[in-house]
Order: sequence, then C-alpha cells, then structure tokens
Amino acid sequence: MIERSWQNWAGNQQAYPAHRAEPASVDEVRSVLQGAVDRSRSVRCVGAGHSFTPIAVTDGVQISLDSLRGIESVVRDDDGSARVTVLAGTRLRELTVRLWDLGLAMTNLGDIDEQSVAGAISTGTHGTGARFGGIATQVHALELMTANGRLVRCSRDENAELFDAARIGLGALGVITRITLDCVPAFALRAVEEPSTLTAALAELETTVAAVDHFEFYWFPHTDRVLTKRNTRLPGNAVLRPLGKVRSYLDDELLSNTVFEGLNRMVTRVPALIPRLNAVSARALSAREYTDRSYRVFASSRTVRFVEMEYAVPASEIGRVLREVDRWLEQSSMSIAFPVEVRFAAADDIWLSTAYGRPTAYIAVHQYHRRDHREYFDAVEAICRSVGGRPHWGKLHSLGGDELRDSYEHFDDFLRIRDSMDPYKVFGSEYLEHLLS
Repeated sequence: MIERSWQNWAGNQQAYPAHRAEPASVDEVRSVLQGAVDRSRSVRCVGAGHSFTPIAVTDGVQISLDSLRGIESVVRDDDGSARVTVLAGTRLRELTVRLWDLGLAMTNLGDIDEQSVAGAISTGTHGTGARFGGIATQVHALELMTANGRLVRCSRDENAELFDAARIGLGALGVITRITLDCVPAFALRAVEEPSTLTAALAELETTVAAVDHFEFYWFPHTDRVLTKRNTRLPGNAVLRPLGKVRSYLDDELLSNTVFEGLNRMVTRVPALIPRLNAVSARALSAREYTDRSYRVFASSRTVRFVEMEYAVPASEIGRVLREVDRWLEQSSMSIAFPVEVRFAAADDIWLSTAYGRPTAYIAVHQYHRRDHREYFDAVEAICRSVGGRPHWGKLHSLGGDELRDSYEHFDDFLRIRDSMDPYKVFGSEYLEHLLS
C-alpha cells in the first residue's frame, strides 16, 4: 500500500485520490483498471511528478508508474542505431546510463532527467537544438492499455492516427505501458559556456542557432547579461574531459542550488534587491569548457523549488518576444530573480506538439515557489500569445480548449481519437476537460 495523498515536485499541486496504485507489471495495470471501472472511478497516471500543472491530479485512482520500469529489448541496426523497448515508468536518468553501457544514446534530452519516459513524452518534454525534436519525436512505437484492459500498439505503420495522437497524449488515451525508442550510437558533447549580452546574442542568433548542434541561453532579467551554452556532438569514443569534482560542486551544487536557494529566500523578503543581485550574478559567471557523455552534459541538478511557464513561439519571433518581456519588466513593479531560459527545436508532425509544423523557440520563465508568479506569468503569456505561442503541456498557463483549438490544426482529430479510445472518459479529470473542452 502506498500513501494516498500526493503532491508534485514543485509542491504547487496536491491530490487526494480515493486510491493510489503502483503496479509492477502490465497485468497488474489491467487489474487496477478493472477495479477502477467496477467502482466508476476515473484514472490518472503519474510518473515523477515534474509537471507544474494539475495534469496528474485526480480524486479517483492515481496510478504511479514507478515500479513499471526497465529495458525489455534492444534491436540493433547495421549503422549502430537501435530500437530500444522500455517499460513506461523508466526514469530518463537510469535509462541514459543503461543506454551508454549498451553503446547507445537518446538523440536529445531536456535539462532535467528525473522524469519517467511516459511522462516526458506525454507532456511534450524537449531539449534544445534546431535540428532536433522533442523526446516524443524519438518514439518508434507505443503500447497503451485501454480502460477495458485491451493492449493497443501503434507506430507510423500500425494505427498511425493513434500514433500521431498518443506520442503527446496527455494521459487521455489510456495507460502507456511500453515505449520503443529510436536510439543512436553513444556520443559525447563538448560544452562551451560563457557570459555574453542579450544584445549580442540576439544580433547573432540566427547564425548561432543554425551552426551549433545544441544552443541555449539564460537571460538575467533587469540586465543585458546572458549565459550562453553551446553543445557540440562528438563521437562516443572522443576523449572525455569532464568538469573536475571541485569545479562541478562549486558551479552546479553550491552556486546553482545552495547559494541560489539562499538568495531567493532573501529576495523573497526584500524584492528590491533583485536587479542589483542579478547584475552581480551575471558578471560573476566565468566561462568553462568540458567534454563528457551526452546525457551528463544535457541534464543538470535542480534542487531549488520553483514554478515554471514555458511557451513555444515561432523561432523568427523570439527576439521580439524577449524585447517585449524586457520592456514589460522595465515598466512594471515586478522583480524577477530567476534567469529566463531560451531554447530551440525543429518542426515536427505530432498533433499536439508545441513544435508542430514550425521551427520553434522556447521561452521559459520561472518563479521561486515562495513568491507569487501570476502577474509575471500572465504578462509573458500575453506577449507569447500575440505571436501565436503554444504553452508547454506540463507547465503553467491559463488556456482552455477554445484557445488551444485555435493553436492546433489537429485538435479535433485528437478529440476524435480520444473518443474512440476512451468513450466513457475513464482517463479524464477536471483539468483535462478544461484543456480538451
């Protein structure tokens, strides 16, 4: 038996389901679903709880996928790539280590690797790189279980429309049980991180994004300062020069987490200090370069609690968006301590993908969990919406079905597939109906 109360990683969402289950096999998933149907209870799945929205919240049955994990099979191709089938609750952190041992890697990853594979694809988790899509684009096939216990497999060649819907399915189509990923030969990344200015970064943006495999930057609000990160792909047998233990601890644990937590506690009490501290923090950053296994470079440790909103905008509009956010901050009374993260992704063909049909830039804004985020997030949302922005499915936003329908040409196709897979809305919730009304 597991605890019935639940909250997400950020602590901003709580649930008190009538029953929480942690099945350790596909047959146990079927048994849990049968029990829920018999008692007329709704069902929601949860992975690592890294979504900031109520997407996993239910007063019915909440299924944790934590015990449904591990690699089931590896089918290799002549070019060194492979199709790897994993159970849905497998955490990205453990999967990437196992893949490296097998001489393989995921094509791209986000900057947090705590999520389950099923949770990451269901909410559209992504990394950065103009030639690379989100994690869902790496899915070769999926297996879902419907409310009546039926297993349905989908891929580009089998139940293709279901595949188009299920790769970012919001948990609305059934319980994902197995995922087959297209993996590539293991590769290293050379990371070059250095301070710059927002003015320079935007002036060179188009050229930089096209030339660098994985480019992103962090802008410090109330300043013109940014930290740029350029990751270049190298063969898996490249000589690794990882960060030393002392430098890694100082930069990634002490400064990025411990000290940053302390600063946020302080400025929560005295927000007027934020612009000055941002300027000092930005100028204190020093350049660094290192080479390591790809998954170690992609992901970073994050222990400071925050809430987040992220919008996907056309890549050509990101400069305008950032200037408008800067202008709003100058005119408002808000002071923001968290850097604004900017990333990039290739267009894809997944129905509910934020990058559907267009090269995309992502702007992510954060607020310390002890501070009110609403005024800031509302302002940034309005700016992003003015250029056709789409909100990340796992992060805070205010949109409902009417606005989302306008953003996705296959929105009604998704609802049609949902009706066929879950006609009685067993996998529904109040929040999901708000999104899919």
